[in-house]
Amino acid sequence: MILNYIWIGFILIAFVVACIQFFVSGNTNIFMDVMQSAFGSAKTGFEISIGLTGMLSLWLGILKIGERGGAINIISRMVAPFFSKIFPDIPKGHPAMGSIFMNLSANMLGLDNAATPLGLKAMRELQEINPDKEKASNPMIMFLVLNTAGLMLVPVSILTFRQQLGAANPADVFLPILIATFCAALTGLITVSVIQKINLLNRVVLLTLGGMITLIGTLIYVLSRLPKADISKYSNFTAYFILFSIIIIFISIALRSKTNVYESFIDGAKEGFQVAIGIVPYLIGILVAIAMFRASGAMDYLILGIKYLVSLTGVNTDFVEALPTALMKPLSGSGARGMMVDAMKIHGADSFVGRLSCIIQGSADTTFFILAVYFGSVNIKNTRYALACGLLADFAGITAAILLGYLFFH
Repeated sequence: MILNYIWIGFILIAFVVACIQFFVSGNTNIFMDVMQSAFGSAKTGFEISIGLTGMLSLWLGILKIGERGGAINIISRMVAPFFSKIFPDIPKGHPAMGSIFMNLSANMLGLDNAATPLGLKAMRELQEINPDKEKASNPMIMFLVLNTAGLMLVPVSILTFRQQLGAANPADVFLPILIATFCAALTGLITVSVIQKINLLNRVVLLTLGGMITLIGTLIYVLSRLPKADISKYSNFTAYFILFSIIIIFISIALRSKTNVYESFIDGAKEGFQVAIGIVPYLIGILVAIAMFRASGAMDYLILGIKYLVSLTGVNTDFVEALPTALMKPLSGSGARGMMVDAMKIHGADSFVGRLSCIIQGSADTTFFILAVYFGSVNIKNTRYALACGLLADFAGITAAILLGYLFFH
């Protein structure tokens, strides 16, 4: 599995760079810093898993209500015309269709805590129909690449951070984020479709994509008509109102079908605990490798190298100061978030670098984290071309983010 070589590479590079820092720069604390960072990340990985247990139990409990009450079947039928085209290997009416839709919808609303449990549920259902239990199936790869693209209609957390850090107009990055993340999603969809020989030039797919473009355009128009200070407030309200409404709809449909709602919730919540325990080693593994790479100074050297190479071409290098967020984004969501906040603190929330870091943060998702946790939750060893397609989608989103940053704010 390619993650095996990448994981080893992170640790070996961290060791080499740490040796350089010790022998060349005389930094006697570097090995201690690297190991303390590793220990801290191992603890963080476990704490994230424990924290995720509650969210998993809650949302898998809600999904179990939807599954037994019939709501998931209704959703599956609603999305079947489009999903059957891009997920041709999923049997008609399979509950995985509904779970995939719920996960992607939560991502679009910027609700990370809700999206992860829904995504893990979808992976378990996809594993049930996977003929080779150790090898990623075509639907799994399509699903995860769309996840890594991170299509987000409402970047709630980014707008909140900008508001807290004193941005005059926290929502001024909304439009470029929306365009950049759509570029990432479209790139991921097209790339996987080409590899899996899925025909996207059919009426259903084109109408659906056209509808999404219309929806995004409408959202942009509506939000542009609101007072700037209210965009973040209404975005938050819309996202959480929809989420609460889904819970009420699931319970209502279950009551109508005379399903034991509470018992269904408890059965689903029990599954959440088991899933959370299963992802602990995978989460700790990827976080520790990334932390060692970063603490050794390898990330700093990489940024300096890129800045030097860009300067040789004569291209404007202002965007390089925002690259830590771009380079960290595929590796760690919390790490990229920290880089984004640092950029806004150092350069200012309304600076070019501050705004560009926010656009990059919203342009794609954490590819390595998603693949490690999602594939790890169902014990997939061979991820095939999932990582390459996910990184390509990330690259498209981040490249679009940089170009849009120059277009809007430079």
